[in-house]
Amino acid sequence: MKAIVYFKYGSPDVLEMREIDMPAIEDDHVLVKVHAASLNPFDWHLTRGVPYFMRAFAGMSKPRNTSLGIDLAGTIEAFGRNVTQFHPGDEVFGQGAGACAEYVGAKADQIAPKPSNLSFEEAAAVPVAATTALQSLRGKGRLHRGQAILVNGAAGGVGTFAVQIAKSLGAEVTGVCSTRNVDMVRSIGADHVLDYLVEDFTRTGQRYDLILDAVGNRSLSDLRRALTPKGTLRLVGGGGDHWLGPMPLLLRALVVSPFVRQRLAPVGAKVSKEDLLVLRQLIEDGKLTPVIDLTFAFGEAAEALRYLEAGHARGKVVITV
Repeated sequence: MKAIVYFKYGSPDVLEMREIDMPAIEDDHVLVKVHAASLNPFDWHLTRGVPYFMRAFAGMSKPRNTSLGIDLAGTIEAFGRNVTQFHPGDEVFGQGAGACAEYVGAKADQIAPKPSNLSFEEAAAVPVAATTALQSLRGKGRLHRGQAILVNGAAGGVGTFAVQIAKSLGAEVTGVCSTRNVDMVRSIGADHVLDYLVEDFTRTGQRYDLILDAVGNRSLSDLRRALTPKGTLRLVGGGGDHWLGPMPLLLRALVVSPFVRQRLAPVGAKVSKEDLLVLRQLIEDGKLTPVIDLTFAFGEAAEALRYLEAGHARGKVVITV
């Protein structure tokens, strides 16, 4: 089968399409014929091998995992003997390592039936970003109806889902984005939209019950200043230098949190079948719609990753297989 792989760290130019072996199917796994995959920021981080501390587990001199992508949508081709809930031909979406390939082996508990009202390309845009948003707001975020939430990075992959999920929970939503994305963020449900080129949300005097920071370009003190005294800060990542990336900000939040009334914590989202089913219901109910910026052909994976790495994508970047 064909797959997008890389055998050294570097720019998107290290990606290449190669013939590799079909994945072996373990007892609790399924084999998915991939129709579409989407990229996330950690895909270009892993390809570059930055921030450098990541290489401690990703491979010091060269990557241990040589395949690209994790978000996918496709059809069930085969399954292990412990899998009973799927059948060949079932349309599914979810997570599988090396999603930019013709076939992927995935854990059955990280796959769910595809939303009936989405194409494969749209469904592939959902898993990691939407799960991150969902778990940030509904789980430890503890967002309730009537509360005020600010999403910093509202035009990105996680941000576009967070705005919509927060609205479905009954929150008053403020989105922060660049000038060119103001209308788009408003169109997906934000009650208020701040252009960060014009206005600094940490100095407006407005306080929020929850801030979801998907950018990582503000200090912890700045972010806390925009929170209510008992507000919650959820840090998705981003920002930082090539050595430690967002780790200093994330660690500072963990250290400070026990000593203040505000809840400060990084987001460690994990894709699960249960959350995928929640997202599927929101999508089929018309409360959640993936925002896709561009779709690339299978052979254009390097161009897709380069576009995402530039940092200006609206919503998600998708690759058709």
